[in-house]
Amino acid sequence: MTITAEITSRIQTLREQLNTYSYQYYVLDDSSIPDAEYDRLYRELEAIEKQFPETVSADSPTQKVGAPPLASFTQVAHERPMLSLDNAMNEEELIDFERKVKDRLKGDLKDSEQLEYACEPKLDGLAVSILYEDGQLVQAATRGDGSTGENITLNVRTIKNVPLSLRGTDFPKRLEVRGEIYIPKAGFEKLNQSARDNDEKVFANPRNAAAGSLRQLDSRVTAKRPLELCAYSIGVVSEEFDLPKKHEAILQRLKHWGLKINSDMAVVEGIQACVDYFAELGRKRDSLDYDIDGIVFKINDLDVQQKLGFVARAPRWAIAAKFPAQEEMTLLEGVDFQVGRTGALTPVARLKAVHVAGVMVSNATLHNMDEIARLGVKVGDTVVIRRAGDVIPQVVTVVIDRRPENATDIIMPLTCPVCDSKVEKIAGEAVARCSGGLYCGAQRKEAIKHFASRKALDVDGLGDKLVELLVDAGLINSFDDLFHLQLADVASLERMAEKSAQNLLDSLEVAKTTTLGRFLYSLGIREVGVTTAQNLADHFGFLQRIQDANEETLLAVPDVGEIVAKHLLSFFAEPHNQSIIEQLIKAGLTWPESEPVSAAESAELPLAGKVYVITGTLSEMGRDDAKSYLQALGGKVTGSVSAKTDCLLAGEKAGSKLTKAQGLGIEILDEAGFIELLRDLGVEGV
Repeated sequence: MTITAEITSRIQTLREQLNTYSYQYYVLDDSSIPDAEYDRLYRELEAIEKQFPETVSADSPTQKVGAPPLASFTQVAHERPMLSLDNAMNEEELIDFERKVKDRLKGDLKDSEQLEYACEPKLDGLAVSILYEDGQLVQAATRGDGSTGENITLNVRTIKNVPLSLRGTDFPKRLEVRGEIYIPKAGFEKLNQSARDNDEKVFANPRNAAAGSLRQLDSRVTAKRPLELCAYSIGVVSEEFDLPKKHEAILQRLKHWGLKINSDMAVVEGIQACVDYFAELGRKRDSLDYDIDGIVFKINDLDVQQKLGFVARAPRWAIAAKFPAQEEMTLLEGVDFQVGRTGALTPVARLKAVHVAGVMVSNATLHNMDEIARLGVKVGDTVVIRRAGDVIPQVVTVVIDRRPENATDIIMPLTCPVCDSKVEKIAGEAVARCSGGLYCGAQRKEAIKHFASRKALDVDGLGDKLVELLVDAGLINSFDDLFHLQLADVASLERMAEKSAQNLLDSLEVAKTTTLGRFLYSLGIREVGVTTAQNLADHFGFLQRIQDANEETLLAVPDVGEIVAKHLLSFFAEPHNQSIIEQLIKAGLTWPESEPVSAAESAELPLAGKVYVITGTLSEMGRDDAKSYLQALGGKVTGSVSAKTDCLLAGEKAGSKLTKAQGLGIEILDEAGFIELLRDLGVEGV
């Protein structure tokens, strides 16, 4: 068959997609697609290359194991490559795997003889190699690209179930243990709950959490994460050591030496028993303490393994059977637009109810209008629904040949379905958002939490739970309502009393006196963080000037680009937002306003032209206060260390920024040194 331009183009597209997804998964620890979709694309490319062998190139994803390691860690060359596994997506492919194995063993296997398999749940984590010498842990590394990984020894040493010394005395002089680092379901939930409680980023799934935890430059962070190791094989082992001849016996030996192995593993005879094991684990999958995405089946006899050998990227004696992504067809009856806490409008498909993976599904996400355009989906279409990861229903594709004549286009509403504010979509962004901000009921709770947060108005005692109680009780609908609360109303709330209610009212009174920068930040304008808000305050000096500014004058502010300028213009143009700002001022919020410091005056400040970065914890003063001191003295504060950085202010628990600054030879001040600097420059009260 002739290789057409269309085939060549498809090969190139598939390779680019797979390389991108591999980079996201292995390097960024942030997969953008379900594993099932990656497997489909990989198998399509594999099939084309098999049909046209002359198209295979050394840089094809089918010819490598993973992706390059992160440059932040020391690289480790694996003495024996850490290969990947071929996949089986259904029962027929499992049976075909055994047929190929038996074909290669002709003459060594009797016709009636059954092959013995070790069956192991395939944990969804990060593959690692751990080297022991004389029973002591000396090195740990990620799989990386299979040949070279990252040195994560210090991090692995913190994992509670990883022995630093092997048990007993009957172990090899050198032993490389291979296994999966993962986070159990209970640990994952606890980790994310802690993140929510502390207003930190939550992890998307346990795999990303495990990978991110294991790749921390500060091993003290890793030590706090609920990581576990499950050993599944060995790599390098001393030549003089006599190993068992069965894979399962080797795992039991690892258990004897103090390493955890999977308690759900089993040894069976024949491929049909493998099929039965796969089905049974599939039924138990949701009740397991850990996430799995399939089952690994290995020939149990090591001599047979050796006879079968390897192909370029995988052993011939093992295969990973992947759980199928369960799909069903149903009718898309309509589309609703939900408004999220940030104002994002998400189209949600209303479906004719259908069972998918044992759950009745009547709604599925369509993500955004770009995804709707990509799918080409319309109201009235028959669509394929998948529970991605057996959890979140999503529309996968459209069955075009079942499209009725009366199918209608899906149209983004021009106004918010909650508050009727204008819906805006910034060029280059996929998500459309409600511009209502302060006014929109869908965004109200999160907006008020932000308004009262430490870096905003810093209302002492007004935590997330209390905000929710106040909103649910109908006591506050907007920011200014906070400053009209009555003692009796607050005291009547659950877990509140008159004293705590009075403390809250007192804190709100104190919060009325703030700064222009904090006030701007408290409004929750998109892309306007603490630094940008302060830059706006420093540049304009007066709130009204910011409200009256056009795009040109906004772009003159440091750190304000076209996108931020558009968000500012849109926010201040919305009548609802203007009204709430007026009400806040009427409620008594005040801040000092003055003419901004001129360029000539700025140049005369003692730290003019100096670039500072702040990292770690400051015990004597907050980081915000330190930043304010630096800016008042003419210094510029940035978030990342570079060759342009003049000085790093390093508090306690300083991490990677300190390491980088040391490497670049940048001046480093501790908190005591910083306070001394401020005093030398005439700053009083420090």
